[in-house]
This record gives sequence, C-alpha cells and structure tokens, in this order.
Amino acid sequence: MMERWVPVISSINPLTHNVLAAVILALVWTCLPGASAAQDLLTQAEPVKVRAKPIPTFHIGSAETRFGPLTFLGGLEILGSDRKIGGLSGLVSLDEGQRFLAVTDNGHWVTGDVTQGPDGRPDDISNVRFAPLLGSDGKTLRARWGHDTEALALSEPELYVTAETRNAVYHYPWPLQLGSERMVGQLALPEDVRSLPRNSGLEALAAAPADGPLQGALVAVAESSPSDAHDLQGFIFDPTGTKRFSIKRRDGFDATDAVFLPDGDFLLMERRFNLRNLIGMRLRRFDGEALTPGAVLDGQLILEADFNTQIDNMEAMSVHQTAAGETILTLVSDNNRSLLQRTVFLRFRLDG
Repeated sequence: MMERWVPVISSINPLTHNVLAAVILALVWTCLPGASAAQDLLTQAEPVKVRAKPIPTFHIGSAETRFGPLTFLGGLEILGSDRKIGGLSGLVSLDEGQRFLAVTDNGHWVTGDVTQGPDGRPDDISNVRFAPLLGSDGKTLRARWGHDTEALALSEPELYVTAETRNAVYHYPWPLQLGSERMVGQLALPEDVRSLPRNSGLEALAAAPADGPLQGALVAVAESSPSDAHDLQGFIFDPTGTKRFSIKRRDGFDATDAVFLPDGDFLLMERRFNLRNLIGMRLRRFDGEALTPGAVLDGQLILEADFNTQIDNMEAMSVHQTAAGETILTLVSDNNRSLLQRTVFLRFRLDG
C-alpha cells in the first residue's frame, strides 16, 4: 500500500508532502489488525444526566444501621433523564467501588462514577453513560431480540452476560472498548438449559474464585420454579461441561442475582412480589465448598426486607473490597422504566 502512494507524494512540495504522509500513515496504521485506538466504553459512551437523592436510612422511620451481619452504609435514588438507563438488572463494582458497570434488561451497558466516603458510603453518582450491547456482527442485541440481559459476571479478562429469554450466556472482552465491544461468543449450553421457561430462565450469574474448588467456573441460578415444592435450578459452567445443583426455594422468593464473596462463599439475592406480602427482598449465604455437582443447598438467611424498608424491585448485586479489606455489597433495583418504581442504589458492609 505504501509503495503505491510514495511516488505520488514525492512530486508535491515538501510541506504538503509531510502533511499528506502523516495522514496516510495514520490511515494505514488504523487499518492494521489490532491497531485501532479504541476508547474505553466506561468513559466514552453516550452521556446522560442523572440526579441522585440520598437514602440516609434503610428501615423507614428508623436510624438503625445494623441488620444481622450487615451494616447499612447509605443509599441513593437515581433519577435519569433517559429511560435507556432504567431497568438495571446486572452489576459489577470497579476500582474499589468508585465506578460501576451495569446491564439493563433492554440490552444496554450503563456506567458511572460513585463518589463515596472512606467506608464505602455512596454520596453521589456522576458521569453516567450508556451504549447498546452488540452482537458479534456489530448489530445491537435489540435488533436480534436477544436483549433481555439480566446479569453480569466479570472474570478478567472476560465479561459474561446472561440473556433470560434466550437462556444464553454471552461472552464479551474485558475491558470494553468503544467501537470494538462486540460479543466474541456464547457459552455452549445443553438443550435443557436453553429451553428453560421464558420467565424462569438464567437470572443470576457469578464467577467463582479461580483459586477455589470451582476454579473460576461460572455459576448460574434460574429465576423461579413452579412452586416452593420445586427447587431453584443451579448450573455450573466449566470447560468440561455443565453440572447441576439446586437451591431450596422458600416462601415464594425468586432468584435475581448472585456473587461469590472474598472468602469463597456464594451469596444469592432473592425477590418476591405478591398482593399479600407486597414487595420483598432477601439475601442467603451458602458455603462455597458445599456448592458441588448434585448438591441441594438451603443456606443461611442474612437479610430479609419488605415494604417497610428502602427497597424496590431488587435485581442486581455486586461485591468489592475496600483498601482496608472490608467487604462491601451494592444492591440495585430495576425500575422497569416505570414512573411508579425507583432505581435505588444501596450499600452494606458485610461483617464477620
């Protein structure tokens, strides 16, 4: 390519020659494989204005901060000027809680900065941006009806996203680079996983510690089951195939998200909504070493909340550690892009 251009440039005056040569060199460089100067999606995606209202207490009308092994640090209600940043359903905390990456249930990435206190208390959210999730062909997931994205799991250098209606697990490169953030593949899942009921499919996803018994495997939990008499289905995805376990379903709660804690335990967030109990949320903790193929798990209830607390449709959860080694949980609600619901961003410290 350069050989075809050099004779033409050499017949032009030196100044023009230098300018054109620089332009052509830049064009050639950007055409080379891997040479494009892609920008970080977290800082270069489309900006959107948001306002954050403080949530100073978790239990409405009470200054109590201690809830079992959890200490409420604070929260925010996020009000966005664009509905595309509603419907938050999966979450990853970054940079010791100073940034986040979320996924919406209509196929968008959402990122933002968190202004926080030394203890992890969220004081404000700013620099919020969004971008569509893209398929491997560069088309948006919405264009192919694969956008019911519900959960995120980061296992560097890879990022995984579940799509509930398709019961698929998409694979993206990490870090996400604007302009080259296309899907790089999907996990090969067996037919019984892909055929889970549309509203009871893969809802929760977590990456196991690489140095733990599951050696970095992905763990997913189906959202629901026909009744409390039926367990929630769990799946372990690793290079050797798909293994199954189950979790006892209790009191009509459905699974919405999951994380592995720094000590290797597995934490599941659950949600309930009905006309008798109204809205509910709870967290159950499971011994990480007990999460094995064929296991039937029940776990320890560490938090249960209802309409007397600052919750909504709780769908997303992440975990990070502070510089001092404290474990911080972030819980976020999906407002379904409805004026009747809220996006709440809550932080707890997990003690003990």
